[in-house]
Amino acid sequence: MAGGGGRAMRGAVPALLAGRLPAPAQLWQAARDGLRGSVAREAEQRRLFPWLTVAFGAGILVFFTATDGEPSLAAPLIAAGLCLSVTPLLRARPVALALMLGLAAVFLGFAAGVWRVASVAGPVLTRVTIAPLVGLVEGLDEREGGARLIVRVERFGDLDAESRPRRVRVSYRAAQAVRPGDAIRATARLLPPPEAVRPGGYDFARDAYFRGIGAVGSLVGKVEVGPPAEPLALSLRLTAAIDAARNAFTRRITDAIGGQAGAVAAALVTGKRGLISNETNDVLRAAGIYHVVSISGLHMVLAAGVVFWLVRAGLALVPVLALAWPIKKIAAGTAMLGVTAYCAFSGWDVAAERALIMTLVMLGAILVDRPALSLRNLALAAILALAREPEALLGPSFQMSFGAVAGLIACAPLIDGRVFRTDSSSRIARFASWVAKAVVGTLATTLVAQLATAPFATYHFQTVQPFGLVGNALTLPLVSLAVMPAAVLGMLAYPFTLDRPVWWLMGLAVRGMLEISAWIAGFGQANVVLPAFGTGALMLLAAALLLATLPVSRLRLLALVPAGLGVALAASPIQYDIYIDRDGAGAAVRGKDGRLVVLGRPPGFVLEQWLKADGDGRRPEAATAAVGPRCDRIGCTLTAVDGRAVALVMDKRAFAEDCARADILITRLRAPPGCAAPLIADRTFLAVRGATAIRFGTEGPEIVTARGAGQPKPWQPRPASPATPATEAGSQSPNDASAADPSDPPPSENPQ
Repeated sequence: MAGGGGRAMRGAVPALLAGRLPAPAQLWQAARDGLRGSVAREAEQRRLFPWLTVAFGAGILVFFTATDGEPSLAAPLIAAGLCLSVTPLLRARPVALALMLGLAAVFLGFAAGVWRVASVAGPVLTRVTIAPLVGLVEGLDEREGGARLIVRVERFGDLDAESRPRRVRVSYRAAQAVRPGDAIRATARLLPPPEAVRPGGYDFARDAYFRGIGAVGSLVGKVEVGPPAEPLALSLRLTAAIDAARNAFTRRITDAIGGQAGAVAAALVTGKRGLISNETNDVLRAAGIYHVVSISGLHMVLAAGVVFWLVRAGLALVPVLALAWPIKKIAAGTAMLGVTAYCAFSGWDVAAERALIMTLVMLGAILVDRPALSLRNLALAAILALAREPEALLGPSFQMSFGAVAGLIACAPLIDGRVFRTDSSSRIARFASWVAKAVVGTLATTLVAQLATAPFATYHFQTVQPFGLVGNALTLPLVSLAVMPAAVLGMLAYPFTLDRPVWWLMGLAVRGMLEISAWIAGFGQANVVLPAFGTGALMLLAAALLLATLPVSRLRLLALVPAGLGVALAASPIQYDIYIDRDGAGAAVRGKDGRLVVLGRPPGFVLEQWLKADGDGRRPEAATAAVGPRCDRIGCTLTAVDGRAVALVMDKRAFAEDCARADILITRLRAPPGCAAPLIADRTFLAVRGATAIRFGTEGPEIVTARGAGQPKPWQPRPASPATPATEAGSQSPNDASAADPSDPPPSENPQ
């Protein structure tokens, strides 16, 4: 087949060189034969299997983005079964066979999403509620000012089992009195998990739903702590014991090292990041190395690598064992057990689970004498991860981790440093070759990983770290050669209580890492804020990454098309002129100078996300202090960039005047039925639609909402009534000062 493509091209090229166009039939035949030859080479190199993972992910994406309602699980399973049933008849037609297998994978991915939503389904609180809470503490994350608890709810006020959240996340100021496994009784102020603060933004409510959390809030007043009334199930006892051990281990490391170096070192080992200050987080992000703090691929690979090397080296010291036993496979099996235990100890975080699956697949390949690092293994790991947690496809952790590894595998022949190898017998020459390979390999690996993850990082976080290459190049050798080996050694020495000197040494390396990060953060423009681009650009850039990494033939050149279109779309994003808080507590309106001006009192985290989405690097307090709006105790008014009058009503006494003069009226109250404002976003409208963005166009305002126009998703609290115009009545708790949870981490703290 490849030969046919070559003959057709040989017939077309002379025609072009002679100054005449080849016949259309000749060009068509050349293209067909060339495509067949490329596909044949892909099949020969076993590169078609990874595309089943792409199809599986496409089915998941369709489920989460296109469905409107609750689809049946039987429908996609039957469709997948029908597709698979005809595959034996298509063995003589490889193209049709591949298409049918891909279609079956799409239906199976869709089914995985349906099954996952049904398996985690649980009540979600619909309104702010203050009531007595009785429950069991499943997990505890210590923080600088207290703790954050995960509580399995037994009773909450007078809510019945069908409307009571099964699990809640609450903040508590006095952390020392509560331990995992304790039963607590306290008054809690709970509210629905916060939804996206803007259309297309990070949706904490979705993540909370899949973690079984139906409400967030805080404990107020006295908290009664005691043992559980009944013996706990084995799974709960094990979960509580592991979390208690993690907290004790975190405290031991922080006490041994001290300061923020101790907090970072503890996070590197246990995954508990609550003691890291916001300033340190900002420094690590500016240096582009925040990913080392999250328990993810780097930690799993280093932990598995250290265990693998120690076991293999130890067995190799005994000649009888080295000659008679398959010590490499024994080391791989031991590393699999060790890295699984470490994942359990680190809390089975979502990113850690995906990294664990990838690591186990790589080590398992050694057991069956297969190449450990290959796209087939990566594709298998992705299918396993998505089958277990389909929602991970929508998050930055999955996208960035698998994107980086795919890029590294595809570029491995280019970055392995073979150009610096030498056959010289000189020690100086060999040392210089080793240094050159290490330096260039580190820089090339970092550059490839950053290029592969750049579309996802920019889409989710709207920030770029121009000096991230420098930060990773300077700190990753320190992390790989000093910090993580010390962490493994400290964990091995901990049962003997001989670990404190190891933590002290680890602290020296971590302090060096922080000093390098602070130096880089001091550079001008260490953090560059870019306007948020849409999902269309992200899809095109993701398709370009797939086409650039999965094929081995000239099909890679097809990546240039979606890459060019994606960059063009990302470079010209749609910027909205008004952002409205999901509760109507405030808004950001584009003023005459082209920058956003704040009306009312939106939460600081919400305002920060609005500014970043607009490509505005100002701090929230700078935007709040901007001159422009006219405010008094009952409301604010502002003339927008296109001359429209925007009014924010904070007291019902302002309705009489603002309904008559405002073009756009925003309020957390219920607008009166006779309000004449052309566009009203009041309590009822926002309860149904969520956070809202408005763009002024030639044909009138374009309104986009976080919830969209379809039925609410399972993780979204059902509104009190069906979708209604903005001027109809609604209900809201007077205690709902803000739907934002101040303790929510910003989306950039998600594992990368």
